[in-house]
Amino acid sequence: MSEREGAEGSSGGFSLDKEFLCSLKGKLLLAELVLCFVIFICFAASISSYLAAPLIELLIILIFLIIYSSHYHERLTALNWPCTDFLRCVSAALIFLVVSIVAAARSSGEGGAITAALFGFLLVGVFSYDAYTIYKTEIIDRAAEGREGDV
Repeated sequence: MSEREGAEGSSGGFSLDKEFLCSLKGKLLLAELVLCFVIFICFAASISSYLAAPLIELLIILIFLIIYSSHYHERLTALNWPCTDFLRCVSAALIFLVVSIVAAARSSGEGGAITAALFGFLLVGVFSYDAYTIYKTEIIDRAAEGREGDV
């Protein structure tokens, strides 16, 4: 086997990194995925007009989970992944905050809508913490490293 075949064989396959799934970022993405799925089920059982937000965010989280756990973000360098992930968390937190407030206000005693609103508020907290950790570890620390490298 030549060097080229060995290099292609090691980078060409698709596998998920189990160590990433056990890391803080992996656990946060899994928590976001589970909470979005629970909210989607609760809205499906009660208020079907609010299904779009959890469904779209569920797909986006799944895409980010696959990209990060398979290390494709290291190969796709055209995007600034920490900034993209930060914007994903902030926008999702704002969307779920609004959807949860509206669902709680318009639930009229429906258990599924109230449960979805409560899980939505919990998910806003998870998204906010995820955005904070991204901002702290990726954006501020890398900017500080860049300034130290210039000196």
